[in-house]
Amino acid sequence: MLGLGTLAARTRPARAAEAEGGASAARPVTLFLAGDVMTGRGIDQVLSNPGDPRLFEPYVTSAGQYVSLAEEASGPIPRPADFAYVWGDALDALAAHRPDLRVINLETAVTANDEPATKGINYRMHPENAPVLEAAGIDCCVLANNHVLDWGTAGLGETLETLAAAGIAATGAGRDCTAAEAPAVLPVRSGSRVLVFAYGVPTSGIPESWAATRRRPGVNFLPDLSAVTLRRVADGIAAARRPGDIVLASIHWGPNWGYEVPEAQVSFARGLVEEAGVDIVHGHSSHHPKAIEVYRDRPILYGCGDFLNDYEGIGGHEAYRPDLTLMYLPRVRATAGLAGMTMVPFRIRRFRLERASEPDAAWLRDRLDNESRRFGTRVELATDGTLRVAWG
Repeated sequence: MLGLGTLAARTRPARAAEAEGGASAARPVTLFLAGDVMTGRGIDQVLSNPGDPRLFEPYVTSAGQYVSLAEEASGPIPRPADFAYVWGDALDALAAHRPDLRVINLETAVTANDEPATKGINYRMHPENAPVLEAAGIDCCVLANNHVLDWGTAGLGETLETLAAAGIAATGAGRDCTAAEAPAVLPVRSGSRVLVFAYGVPTSGIPESWAATRRRPGVNFLPDLSAVTLRRVADGIAAARRPGDIVLASIHWGPNWGYEVPEAQVSFARGLVEEAGVDIVHGHSSHHPKAIEVYRDRPILYGCGDFLNDYEGIGGHEAYRPDLTLMYLPRVRATAGLAGMTMVPFRIRRFRLERASEPDAAWLRDRLDNESRRFGTRVELATDGTLRVAWG
């Protein structure tokens, strides 16, 4: 979250190309994964059906002020913008790469409720703006994060109802702990499924009081990253999984800024692979991409960074380049792990995703490559301006 005051074995080419070329090999499932998608607050105000702009932040009283900051920095934003506007060039990338499923961390409540949680920064998007998610063909929204209850349990309930009405799966939050813990079950092709489990960790700013219980709506909350918690998570995955499923564990953890990956996260992520049989670890909460590991041929994304936000024009963290975002496109098989991963870099400008320039893509390459070397992973810049992951 960000207020005005606090104004990303062997190398892929050798291994995966060989596997993909085999006539008997199953075709990998391609996923589109994004970190935090914040369509509330300022972005909500430029869409067709803006909600009440009132805010309760220490420095800002109206969501319209975030629109003004972005326009001062980059120029006019169309109003009302159509629902495809904010996705910009990402729509062309999705059409080109044709992912089987599209999964995002939706870091906003979708509600018209007027009773905010007492926390200072509260995100919401009006339910009539939910077609913005449909415009990008989103299949699943992860809700285990520190903004889904920004407008209370009533706001969470309306979020769940709105997504369900739009035909978009949700996971990581629910009307009780059973619903919050349940995975989104997403069919890919005949007989194949992707199970998306979502978890929220207190280091991301989720209060324990937001944890779903048998009688209280809330998020699928992990109190810590201990061995006991890992065992509980593994048991839940085992109970839902069936042969041939691909399992994605989406985790909202860690602070907004900084490239450090704590050992507790590393141990837990690797444990998800070893003990729970997870095929992809989808980490988020940081406002910028972080290191990538390929562990036992399973990708671990320690922090995907924001994909869409309304921070344009807010100063204070320029060294992290939060205006640069990544579309993650892993290609995964349940039995053979990662076949390869492409990342498409974008820049947020005028609340819209534009393909990153060559210098910006190279900046992301250098940053991610430097952070990922600790894990034996390399990030390379391809001639088409995308980033590729190599490991081993």
